[in-house]
Amino acid sequence: MNYKTIQLAYDSGVATITLNRPDKRNAISFELIDDLLGALKEVETSDAIVLILTGAGKAFSSGMDLDNLKALIGRSPEQNLKDSETMVRLFRTLYEFPKVTIAAVNGAAIAGGTGLALLCDFTLAVPEAKFGYTEVRIGFVPAIVSTFLLRQVGEKQARDLLLTGRIIGAEEAARMGLISEIVAPENLMTRARELAAVLMENSPASLRATKKLLSDHARAELDTQIEAAVRENAAIRTTPDFREGVASFLEKRKPMWSGK
Repeated sequence: MNYKTIQLAYDSGVATITLNRPDKRNAISFELIDDLLGALKEVETSDAIVLILTGAGKAFSSGMDLDNLKALIGRSPEQNLKDSETMVRLFRTLYEFPKVTIAAVNGAAIAGGTGLALLCDFTLAVPEAKFGYTEVRIGFVPAIVSTFLLRQVGEKQARDLLLTGRIIGAEEAARMGLISEIVAPENLMTRARELAAVLMENSPASLRATKKLLSDHARAELDTQIEAAVRENAAIRTTPDFREGVASFLEKRKPMWSGK
């Protein structure tokens, strides 16, 4: 299958998906979401045992594409709901992926990029990597990612990250348990492949069964939380603060919040 915004390669039981919009810092566009969903489906039915997810260039993913972000302002409630459901499908597909996943975070992973990086089973990151749920800075709600973050770091740290929208470095992310290991940039992909090799020494059937067990444990709770998150994600897009937040972000000025 041909992909426009990603690259997919296979090597000795390892599939590697590379977000390939380096000129846009691998920003998440509608097209990239479609490509990722297609590639994940392809890898799921392949002979690969481990999936590595990384980015081309200096960033892993800088968050949502600016043109797509601007377009959100004029979308209908039905379109907003569909967009939210599509993003949920991407995140849940990665979170519940039946094969072992490794994120090799080569640079900044912001907002949705943080979501992609931290939903993998293992997250390796370079020392310069940055993470952050910056949605509140533009009048948005980190509704979908919050459901997963709460399971990863607990409520107190989730409140800190989601309410401040602050950016954290690799060392703080490691202390919080969000990333597995900090790796020098020149060794990042080598280390990811070394980890993949260790994983592939285990029984593929056992790996699949263990991942299914973990996904099954979380599914009922996630179903309930995500249903509410989708509604919140779509509803916030109709508010004055969201329109002002996006406009101020695009115009590179301080927002003037109305509180509505």
